[in-house]
Order: sequence, then structure tokens, then C-alpha cells
Amino acid sequence: MQRDGYKFLEAVKERDGTQVTEFLSEPGSVLVNTRDVVSGETALHIVTQRRDAVWLRFLLAKGANPNIADKNGTTPLQLASQLGFTEGVEVLAEGGADVDVPDSTGETPLIAAVHRRDSGLVRLLIDKGANADRADNSGRTARDYAMLLGARSSMLEEIERAEAERGDKAQAYGPS
Repeated sequence: MQRDGYKFLEAVKERDGTQVTEFLSEPGSVLVNTRDVVSGETALHIVTQRRDAVWLRFLLAKGANPNIADKNGTTPLQLASQLGFTEGVEVLAEGGADVDVPDSTGETPLIAAVHRRDSGLVRLLIDKGANADRADNSGRTARDYAMLLGARSSMLEEIERAEAERGDKAQAYGPS
């Protein structure tokens, strides 16, 4: 016999809205935050991987926690950022996802967006409160990675423009 959590995650994978709704409509159900035993992924991870904003909204409305990380420390927002799934980042951020949460390597969603050279995603994350000066495990920040991309990259300009629109002052390094 399979457990309800396993059946729930399988129904999400198969896009079986009827069965998922039945599981979540049971009084006191906490299945929406069920984690896969092997990967630690939740239903939000599954629908983020397939870039499905409709299911993201549905699961968040049913109480899914967007800040649960899988066994690699990756949250759905981090995953959406790595995939360049801008609509997913927006839905998850509006659903309460922490935009600065790092994965196991310390990489934040903003750092992932800079690595992708995705200026729209960089703007969105900063608009949602991401910190360009939060360091990963190597000690580098999104701003540092943007500088490393060199003059051909517009990432540093994008970070500074987005921060200016948000009303932030760029932090200066070193003694003043």
C-alpha cells in the first residue's frame, strides 16, 4: 500500500487536478507540503520544474510553503531562478517565498539570475527585495559575479538600475 503523501505527489506529477483537489480538501490535510522521501522535493518543486504557473498558484492558495528546500537546499524560488522561469519567480515571491534564501552552496536566486545573464529576472528579484550584496559560500555576491562578467555584460548596470528604482543605495566596499 502506498501512503497518501506518495499518492499526492504522484497525482501532482501526473497533473491529476481532481485527485489532488480530493487530497487537499480533506479536513486537516497537510499533504500540500509533503516531501519526496528520496529527493526532499515538494509539490511546488515538481510544478516549478515543469514551469507551470497555474499549478503554482493553485498549490500556494491551498497553503503550500514556498520556503521548503529539497535535500540539496534548493527552494522552488531558487529552482525557478535557475530555470529562468520568471513568472514562477514572481508567483512564488508573491506567495511568500524568501527571495534571498541560499541553497547549499550559498547561491541565492539573484546570483543564479546573474549567472544566467537574465536582466529581467535580476530586475524582478531586486524589486522583490533581493540583496545584491549577500555572499555565497565562496564569499562572492551577485554584484561581484556581475563585475566578473566584464564590460560586455550589462548585469552590473541592471543591478544598480533596479536598486535605484527600489530606492537602495549601492554599498561601497572598503574604508570610507
